[in-house]
Parts: sequence; structure tokens; C-alpha cells
Amino acid sequence: MGLLDILLGRTKPVAPDLDQLFGLPSAAVTLEAASGFTPTGSGAVCFATVEGAAFEQTHREVQALLDADADRDGPPVRLQRDEYGYSWLVSERSPDELHLLVNDLHAVNASMEVNGFGPQLLCSLAGFRDGEGRTLALVYLYKRGTWFPFAPLPGAGQRRDNALELQVKAALGNDLRVEQDLSRWFPVWGAPGL
Repeated sequence: MGLLDILLGRTKPVAPDLDQLFGLPSAAVTLEAASGFTPTGSGAVCFATVEGAAFEQTHREVQALLDADADRDGPPVRLQRDEYGYSWLVSERSPDELHLLVNDLHAVNASMEVNGFGPQLLCSLAGFRDGEGRTLALVYLYKRGTWFPFAPLPGAGQRRDNALELQVKAALGNDLRVEQDLSRWFPVWGAPGL
């Protein structure tokens, strides 16, 4: 960054750091101790859909790679589109296999990035649930290299449990690079894997 950039208030975007995903298993231990939330075994990677043969080929390769895992129990990896037109590659693992889910999320992100589709990556998430049935997602923002909690309130409507999100932010500050700009904590309503 040069002097002109500083004077004009321009900043360089934060480079994605996929290694941040590997902090999730230790953060899950902290999260369980702090607030009773445990992994559901569900996770997903969200990306803007691109039309074209190259993108479709990359998607098929990623899905085949993850489905080839001989240790995978349960449903295969699936592609799902949401009502906003975004695509989600969803992986389901046993709740005690969070480390394998993290490997899946990392493989999807890395494959998309290597094949030139990094700009289409939006976020990755892992689902959690507590004893009261409340759900929580830890969301990784690809373009920021940071995490934030998303806690939808149960019932009808699109409302968030802001107090819980701030509690989780405080609890995980030493485990994950938490996004400090709360305006970037966008809702992921109806996200698969949550």
C-alpha cells in the first residue's frame, strides 16, 4: 500500500486465509464450555452461481472428491440453491466428526480457489445446537478471512438472537479471528447446514 492509497483512504482487501477454518474444532470446545452449543455435523459452503462448463466441471470434481471419502457415513455431499440464487455445497458428518467436516469445507474452498472461482466464494458455515434446541452457525467470510456467529431465533419470522451472538463473539475471541465490524455479520436465513 502506497502513500497515495493512505491519503485517499483506500485500503487493501484482506486476503482469504483458508487455514482459519482449521481453528473451528478448538473453537467448538470453547463454545460448548461457554454456552452449551455442540456441533450438529452439518456444514456448507456458499458461492455465487456461475454459468458455464468450467464452473460446472469444478463443481462436479469437488463433489466427486468429497463423495469418494470411504469413511463418510450418511448422505452424500449435495448441491442446493437458495431463494436468493446462491448455491450451497452441503456436507453432513456425524456430530463428533467436526474435524472431517472442516476438511470438507476446506477442500471445497480450496478447489474453487485453485480453479479460478475464488471471487465467487462467499462464506462457509458449521451448524451448532444446544440442549434447548437453539441453533447457531459459525460463519466464515471468505473475502474477509474472519468469522461471525449467526443465531436465528426459533419460530416464525426472521429474527436474530443478538445477545447470544455477542456472547459467542466474546467467548471465541481467542480461538477464531472474529469479524469486528458487526455490519458484516449478515444473516444467512434458511442456510442449509444450519
